[in-house]
Amino acid sequence: MCLNGECDYEITPAGEPCPKNFSGKIILPFAIESQLSGVQRVLQPDERLWYRKRFTLDSRFDGKRCILHFGAVDWQCKVFVNGELTGKHIGGYCPFSFDITDNLVDGENELIVKVYDPTDKGWQNRGKQVLKSVGFWYTGTSGIWQSVWLEPVAQSHITCVRLTPDIDAGEIVVSCTGEELDGCTIDAEISLSGERVYSGEMSLNAHLPVPDAKLWSPESPTLYDLVLTVKKNGEAVDTVKSYFGMRKFGIGKDKQGLPRLMLNNEPYFQRGLLDQGYWSDGGLTPTTDEAMIFDISEIKRLGFNMLRKHIKVEPLRWYYHCDRLGMIVWQDMVSGGEYIGNILAGVLPNLGIGVKDDKYNWFSRGEKEWRDDYRRELFEMIDNLYNCTCIGCWVPFNEGWGQFDAKEIGDAVKAYDPSRIVDHASGWYDQKGRDLKSMHKYILPIRMPKLDGRPFVISEYGGYSMISDGHVWNRKKSFGYIMFRSKEKLSAAYKKLHEKQVIPLIEKGLCATVYTQVSDVEFEVNGMYTYDRKVLKLDEKTVQEINSKLHL
Repeated sequence: MCLNGECDYEITPAGEPCPKNFSGKIILPFAIESQLSGVQRVLQPDERLWYRKRFTLDSRFDGKRCILHFGAVDWQCKVFVNGELTGKHIGGYCPFSFDITDNLVDGENELIVKVYDPTDKGWQNRGKQVLKSVGFWYTGTSGIWQSVWLEPVAQSHITCVRLTPDIDAGEIVVSCTGEELDGCTIDAEISLSGERVYSGEMSLNAHLPVPDAKLWSPESPTLYDLVLTVKKNGEAVDTVKSYFGMRKFGIGKDKQGLPRLMLNNEPYFQRGLLDQGYWSDGGLTPTTDEAMIFDISEIKRLGFNMLRKHIKVEPLRWYYHCDRLGMIVWQDMVSGGEYIGNILAGVLPNLGIGVKDDKYNWFSRGEKEWRDDYRRELFEMIDNLYNCTCIGCWVPFNEGWGQFDAKEIGDAVKAYDPSRIVDHASGWYDQKGRDLKSMHKYILPIRMPKLDGRPFVISEYGGYSMISDGHVWNRKKSFGYIMFRSKEKLSAAYKKLHEKQVIPLIEKGLCATVYTQVSDVEFEVNGMYTYDRKVLKLDEKTVQEINSKLHL
């Protein structure tokens, strides 16, 4: 049962109890700052945001447990059902749920959610959110910003499924956890395009055969369907439907002995765009399913095969579309802490001066609580997205923002998920950790660094900018690294950058590129598309021509 749509809301000073009267209406799942919420109001750090939603369960919930799901709520929240505290959650980018069965009453029920979000006045992981947007810092996202729904489940049910494809062994490793599964059996069925591949009973941790597997790639995004059925005394009580792709991300050497990124045991060049996942009317929340599909399918049409999801976690629906459409994803962890300052963020990196990231105060990670919270939320994100076929690389840190112990954390991520590549420190402060030598380069010329055994990637570059009148957030405050006055000049510069500086590096060891970026975002006008996605600012044939040359 979906709880999106119109909802009562109220804002109170911090410390005040739950209001008796809710004077406003907000549209879920859009954040209060966004246009589509119907409110467009900044939540201040000394304020609290309250939501009230009334609901009545239908017959699907008869004799079932009731699970309340939140896609994401930024940042701290408390959840009350019929006046009783049901649960709490900290962290603005990951889903969570509560079993609210024991708090329900017959007839109408009342859900209240209380939210605290200090945005850039706090230390939490928040990405580029600020109370007052400027440059490449964007409007905040407070409170509920992903879907809310209720799910009926049996007393005995699966709560989590972890899927790990192994193309070398020709199998999918399936691990399940659940509630009251003692005495139950689990049947598994794998199918491809409606044809059964495997069927049989499995344990909670099983290696299921996938003979003669059709491998997943951007060129052929084959997905297998998986159905798990929990039976008690021979009767089906719970069913989980999922899917997976048989693919393998790795690192190896090409015929010249150069380190390369591998897909399905073959060298594979990844040409990508930076994707910050903002929409002009929804903020961090995708406006519609079609809006998500548009970005992915258009970028693929232009010849890209990878998106770097930049310091944001999308709704799982977005990753599903990447899985089925065939788009590799590099997934950033969300940055936190105060801005590290222009010296650390700009001057030293461009002078080639490295800094050890155990100087916690320099990187705004001075308190152990802050570092511990980052680690908790990082692995919460990995758990949430683990089954996404498309994700090929985890990126714990970006350009030193809140960076600490990156080598150690990169090792921990690799140990937790050895099936994917890790870019332990994207840009600026390389600690010689796993798995990549990762360069960012804006404005200054791109030159081949000395290889050190790790695959070399340009994980951010370009950012060429142009103002498209009638399609900008604020013309006077529009911002870009290098500005161009016309589509023709912008496209010519894009072509020259790649032909003179990027393409020649491929034969020397360049393995992947991430150009900035998919679309304009607020004042930042360096997108392929305008913020409203109505104008492609570069000549599409030029982009397609360049992408045809970005390969091994």
